[in-house]
Amino acid sequence: MNQIPDHTLIERCLAGQRDAFGLLVERYQNRLFHALMHVLGSAEDAQDAAQDAFIQAYEKLASFRGQSQFYSWLFRIAFNRAVTEKRKTKRMSTSLDRQRESNGMEPSDANPASEPSYAMDVADRQRRVQQALAELSPEFRTALILKELDGMSYEEIADALDIPVGTVRSRIHRARLELRDKLNALLQSDVL
Repeated sequence: MNQIPDHTLIERCLAGQRDAFGLLVERYQNRLFHALMHVLGSAEDAQDAAQDAFIQAYEKLASFRGQSQFYSWLFRIAFNRAVTEKRKTKRMSTSLDRQRESNGMEPSDANPASEPSYAMDVADRQRRVQQALAELSPEFRTALILKELDGMSYEEIADALDIPVGTVRSRIHRARLELRDKLNALLQSDVL
């Protein structure tokens, strides 16, 4: 079965077919939630931002001009809402344990026949990566997450963040360098 293109669903929605927007929500809700969860560090905040983004996108759908992909436009709405909310509340989630509890994701052992310490090693590596990722500046972290975890192209990230493609490339490059340095520092501190 062929998937109905976004632009067709948008046209149908603007013509009064509300269920067409529901199809867009179904298509993008998981992707948006996961991207926001990595950016915001909290499943609850990501859920709120995603829900608000869909409401705002529905209300402003007539202003969507199709110059970017629908998901990029939607992500920009969600990201801007999340940044605004973070500025208002000035909350920074630094506890990895709280993040793990709030998003319900625990590291899992991919090979049940492996050594008992394998799951602990995986969890430790994930904790270190999450810790290093959390220490990156928000603009570097966001660009890197959109590229590496959400699989967006440089152009899609530029559209989503409303910045030039060159800035996206620079932020991702710098984020990778900083992440590498932070992970090396974490590994060296454990050896000492």
